[in-house]
Amino acid sequence: MNEPIETRTDIGLPSGGIDEPRLVVEPGAAARVAAVAVPVLEGLGYRLVRIRISGEAGCTVQVMAERPDGTMQIEDCEAVSRALSPVLDIADPIDRAYRLEISSPGIDRPLVRRSDFERFEGHMTRVEMSVPHDGRKRYRGKLSGVEGDCIRLHRDDTRGSENADVLLPMTDISEARLVLTDALIAESMRRGKAAARDLKEDLGLAPPPPAHARVARSKIDKADFGKAKAEKTRIEKTRAVKKTPPKNTKAHRLAALESARYQDSRHEDQGD
Repeated sequence: MNEPIETRTDIGLPSGGIDEPRLVVEPGAAARVAAVAVPVLEGLGYRLVRIRISGEAGCTVQVMAERPDGTMQIEDCEAVSRALSPVLDIADPIDRAYRLEISSPGIDRPLVRRSDFERFEGHMTRVEMSVPHDGRKRYRGKLSGVEGDCIRLHRDDTRGSENADVLLPMTDISEARLVLTDALIAESMRRGKAAARDLKEDLGLAPPPPAHARVARSKIDKADFGKAKAEKTRIEKTRAVKKTPPKNTKAHRLAALESARYQDSRHEDQGD
């Protein structure tokens, strides 16, 4: 029933615990697959993000998973596939042949847990409600944080006197996912490089940084990388401008020699 898997990799952000419940869950057959998949994933140290069943090119069952720190490499997808495939074959939650696909959440990932909405604050998000809120079910805007059991969204599609800030109950959200933007891509790339660097150090493929470098790295990780880089460039330019130019170069010596010769010639002319 299960054909070769198709995988994607992505480096995400640090997240909540492995047993943090999902607020956005699937109905029907996808829910039956999730009931089988969750214990297997948690036993391996992963957590479920989403189950999706599609009928394009036959039946495909997509299991989207991640580590608690938000990472999911190709090797992780392969490990999940090897463990989950036989369990699904025995449980048989799908009544037809299907193709199993294990994947990472990707950059424009779904947001399914409270911690997802908290740590992606400031990024553009699309939200679809299961029930209308203020007469509408679809929203798009910048995440402005979590307040109680609601998320605050600053809409970018308001008209007239509409209020741009809305509070949406998390329990009424049927789907929420990040919008792919330059800022989101840049942050994902930066964190991906940091995770790859830390992995090499853990495996002994790269020497650990000295204590002062680890402190500096921690501060940079918590700060905005773009602002830090811009500030470094500004400081370097300022130092370059303030630096005193040398006064004893070859050009200076030739100019002084020429000036001395000119003064001697003037004295000779005045003596004559």
